[in-house]
Amino acid sequence: MQAELAARLAELGIAPADLLARGLEIHAEPAELALAETNAEGREFHLVPAASAAWRAMRAAAAEEGVEIFLLSAFRSVARQHEIVAAKLARGQSLDEILRVSAAPGFSEHHTGCAVDIGAPDSPPLGEAFEATAAFGWLSRRAAAFGFHLSYPRGNASGYLYEPWHWRWRA
Repeated sequence: MQAELAARLAELGIAPADLLARGLEIHAEPAELALAETNAEGREFHLVPAASAAWRAMRAAAAEEGVEIFLLSAFRSVARQHEIVAAKLARGQSLDEILRVSAAPGFSEHHTGCAVDIGAPDSPPLGEAFEATAAFGWLSRRAAAFGFHLSYPRGNASGYLYEPWHWRWRA
């Protein structure tokens, strides 16, 4: 483990051995990113080029079938993940609680540029209610054809809570 990552984890009080014991992997940031989508507020979402192309194709296919999907999150740096966890700690959340819903810096699939959090107009963002949407039904049937797979189903071995909105592209 690189010294910078080890220092970030130590600053947050996270023991790398605990994460590795959960079967979590360290994820490196990619060398190249491509614009996958820009939302109505002008926020840009980036993925590795192949995942970006797959996302755009999947979103277009969903739209052709009357299903709207959009990005809530895509690539996220190790530094940004550190900020997210630190902010939750500052708000008084326990580390155990945080690490059930947020990855530790260096361990987030978002670092790869291949993971996305998906939203739909009929669902609050990043909530289990996403499971009841037409978007989730469509993704469950069709996302694999575009290389996307649900990362954290119910009872996943990683120890994360169920995240029906979180999908990862794999070549």
